[in-house]
Amino acid sequence: MNQTVKNNPFEKLAGRYDAWFDSPRGQKIFAAETHNLRHLLEKLPRPWLEVGVGTGRFAQALGVDDGIDPSPEVLKTAIQRNIKIWLGYAEHLPFADSTYGTVLMIVTICFLSEPVKALREAKRVLRSNGHLLLGLVPKNSPWGNFYEHKGQADHSFYSVATFYTCEDVVKMAVSAGFSLEKSRSYLFESPKTKVDAYSNSRENIVAGSGFVGMCFKKE
Repeated sequence: MNQTVKNNPFEKLAGRYDAWFDSPRGQKIFAAETHNLRHLLEKLPRPWLEVGVGTGRFAQALGVDDGIDPSPEVLKTAIQRNIKIWLGYAEHLPFADSTYGTVLMIVTICFLSEPVKALREAKRVLRSNGHLLLGLVPKNSPWGNFYEHKGQADHSFYSVATFYTCEDVVKMAVSAGFSLEKSRSYLFESPKTKVDAYSNSRENIVAGSGFVGMCFKKE
């Protein structure tokens, strides 16, 4: 996560951010998200780069090769998870053209100041058969509303986030030179409901789902 943001809370609160994934709810959501994303990552070309790698939770779980983030503090934890990391921004990736097979942005686009510019950078560093994998909380879902309200209440992280609908993100990706190839959705339960486990993911973009993974092909 945490690319170019107005006031980067991840730098000051890296430990708090990472600790959430160890909470009972955080563990369940993380397990469901990674399971969802693995379906989309199957057979995608390597090497893989996660833009907005944060503390490296997703990168480690998904077997990502490299990661980049603008926050030195979160990268300290990513290094401990044996992720090969770079310090840098999504809008100015320090890599040569056609370096990677797949670029991942998992709950990153909502923290970008210039998302289309970042998507164009992702296209630049991808090879001709490259893919882009995006994971997001849709704005027009119960979970998107839940996090937006937290942001309006000055939540440390969500107060600097801008949420988008899946349609918004698809338009941005298309304008950056990608085409949507496949998608999966999950988190169909209300964010206010306590559950033992979340429902299995479903193919395609499902209205009302709280997390959507979208796989795009470089045009």
